[in-house]
Amino acid sequence: MLRTHTCGQLTEKNLKQEVTLCGWVHRRRDHGGLVFIDLRDRYGFTQVVCNPEDKSIFKVAETIRPEWVIKVKGTVSKRLEGAERDDNPTGNIEVRVKEMTVLNEAVTPPFEIDQAKEVNEELRLQYRYLDLRRERMRNNMLLRSKIFQIIRSYFSGQGCVEVDTPCLIKGTPEGAREYIVPSRIYPGQFFVLPQSPQQLKQLCMVGGLDRYFQIARCFRDEDQRGDRQPEFTQLDFEMSFCEQADVQKMIQGSIEAILKECSTKPLKNGKVETFTWQHVMDNYGSDKPDLRYDLPIVDISPLCKGCGFKVFEDALGVKTGTVRALRVPGGAELSRSEIDRWTELAKEQKAKGLAYILFKAEGPQSPLLKFFGEGFLDKLQKATGAKTGDALFFGADAFRVVCASLGKIRTEAAKRFNLIDDSVHSLFWVTEFPLCEEDEDGSITFSHHPFTTPNINEWEKRHTDPLAVHAICYDLVLDGYELGSGSIRIHDRKLQQEVFDLLGISKADQEKRFGHMLKAFEYGAPPHGGFAYGIDRVVMILAGEPNIREVIAFPKDQKAKDLMLGAPSVMPKKQLDEAHVKVVEA
Repeated sequence: MLRTHTCGQLTEKNLKQEVTLCGWVHRRRDHGGLVFIDLRDRYGFTQVVCNPEDKSIFKVAETIRPEWVIKVKGTVSKRLEGAERDDNPTGNIEVRVKEMTVLNEAVTPPFEIDQAKEVNEELRLQYRYLDLRRERMRNNMLLRSKIFQIIRSYFSGQGCVEVDTPCLIKGTPEGAREYIVPSRIYPGQFFVLPQSPQQLKQLCMVGGLDRYFQIARCFRDEDQRGDRQPEFTQLDFEMSFCEQADVQKMIQGSIEAILKECSTKPLKNGKVETFTWQHVMDNYGSDKPDLRYDLPIVDISPLCKGCGFKVFEDALGVKTGTVRALRVPGGAELSRSEIDRWTELAKEQKAKGLAYILFKAEGPQSPLLKFFGEGFLDKLQKATGAKTGDALFFGADAFRVVCASLGKIRTEAAKRFNLIDDSVHSLFWVTEFPLCEEDEDGSITFSHHPFTTPNINEWEKRHTDPLAVHAICYDLVLDGYELGSGSIRIHDRKLQQEVFDLLGISKADQEKRFGHMLKAFEYGAPPHGGFAYGIDRVVMILAGEPNIREVIAFPKDQKAKDLMLGAPSVMPKKQLDEAHVKVVEA
């Protein structure tokens, strides 16, 4: 090794020792002849001191600049009294330089690495190798590495086999758009990059491996958002001869192990709770609500029959129509522009608008009041608990539209009025999801994926009311983020075909797209279930970062582009010809 110690290792125990350090010049300071250099590596900082009496060393020290890579040899000394740094593990010592070698010079970086200033994200992503040198990113990478180690240790300790599954597989759509990879050897044929190893981990159960886990790379060609990337990393787990509670116990144990090692925050109410899908949708408008604050949505549908306000009354005449209200404490102070912005957010969730009442000191204010029948406002206040200083926001539409719009407003209100308790974590299960949901075109599609076991006691309802059939599946939510989903899987060919039939997948397509699964189920497939959660998302939450780009070493930007490498890029015609690909101008 070129060094004897790292830059975060030396303490007073090393006084008078001769040491060799290597690292980057974090800062250089010239104080009355003495040159002080903060030398940095992954492990920390050490102050090194160059004395002008040693002309050869001092000449080099005067030329070096930030981010140069140097090697220094010297003696560990105690810092002068009053110059100690209690915030630095090496803050009580310094190294008196006897030899200095420049290993590599550096041009001026495009942003300051020794400062915690905000830097344009595009610039940071373009120079990600420099951004990784900054303390914020270094800490995030160390946290991510630690979580990987905890996961591997936990699942290995639970008797699981770690299996690598391929990244070139057959296209079998499971919900998200897939990335396709042309085959050079087989013209006109394609691989896809896996959305998840879902089918492969089920086939591991058919193969008798009993308990499997994998830290898997997954790929989805989706529109980007803060907690989503085109390629991401998730923990996949599957086990045989189990019930729902067995899978939940295993997964919950892994998250609790991570929280124990990587967070100082306790769980809210000291436990992991369980709620049904219907409960969280009714009360919070979301299947992944943040329960670190109590801001429930109230169903006021029974009050609205004959209330006098046509919008409310008409909503109840629509299939699945409902009218609900959200009380926002302190909301009466909202400005007109803020309400307009919230209205646009509601419209993004397909609501037609956002009705409201502001309960100001001088009395309630709202365009709605003139339409209300006698006594209706009093009933509203009694049902919602609204009082002077509060605001009420309303949703009147189909159930899912009302949930989505008021759920969004609930989140915005919590941020606006600082209602989130950041001192705790909220971790809970959501169970009893509907097996299917209605797509925009009215067709039936799966809520999770098509390999989820339906509630057999409700299965006959599929002929008359398929949306009433629930699935044996479960989500885990942490601080308002869905960490992941799991289910008890179908292991019987006949039932799997019936689910495919319900989803409108023809017999021919069943064989073409999923024939390998159906065939495998004929060879003694065991009952099995599993779960997967996004590791990037877990790291993001525990690091307190606003998006998962901050916890991935080399992420794509919000437009799914790699600004550092310049990808995607135009391929040479020779390579396209070899892959039998022709680019057609849009």
